[in-house]
Amino acid sequence: MADDERQEIAPEELLEAIRKMKVSDLLLSTISTTSQLGYAKLETDSRDLEQARLAIDSIKALLPVLEGSVTKELLDELTQLVANLQLAYAKAAEEKPPTSP
Repeated sequence: MADDERQEIAPEELLEAIRKMKVSDLLLSTISTTSQLGYAKLETDSRDLEQARLAIDSIKALLPVLEGSVTKELLDELTQLVANLQLAYAKAAEEKPPTSP
């Protein structure tokens, strides 16, 4: 479908969709996106340890907020995600930065 063929969403429909959303779902999506970005910032060709640390700290800040809104199993998985990201950060921090040609 071409861009000009897409139907616009009416403001009322958008408002209704927002009303149906759960904040916990948005936070889970944010954690997922932030962790992906954090891992990307640890890759050799795009390494930015400051940004990776910010991703880790942000996720750690959101986890306590989700307690009681998500299952314990999911919270445990997210805690493990943070631990894995921290390990990847430590490994990246130990590596020498790539040399410029």
